[in-house]
Amino acid sequence: MVGMIVTGHGSFATGITSGLRLLAGEPENYEAVDFTPEDSVDTLTEKLTAALDRLAGCDGIVIFADLTGGSPFNVSLRLKLSRSESIEVIGGANLPAVIDAFMSARIQESAEALAESSLEAGKNAMIRYAGTPDGDDECEEE
Repeated sequence: MVGMIVTGHGSFATGITSGLRLLAGEPENYEAVDFTPEDSVDTLTEKLTAALDRLAGCDGIVIFADLTGGSPFNVSLRLKLSRSESIEVIGGANLPAVIDAFMSARIQESAEALAESSLEAGKNAMIRYAGTPDGDDECEEE
């Protein structure tokens, strides 16, 4: 099974995890790592390292970060490059991407395959509501 870590600024990881639990049940092989205002980048590194260590028995790990280029994303990339296990990092994560990964983690053969499928799910879940005052309602994919 592929493990998952969700990380982000503030309570992003806790919030995504709350939604995941409500919609899909209690996650297994899953860690939520918040980057709170009190945390330094070193503290975040320690928290993510501990989460990776707890998932050491998994067949690879996908890390979902809130913002590409933000501290949680950058620290995750540094850890990916410095560790031996198979780690994939996704920036700009959303709840649909995490739910897709959670539902697929048991059947995906690798962290890379799980990252690819969840990335598509996250992108495909985004739409733009293009309703008008006259009731001409439609949704457009962005």
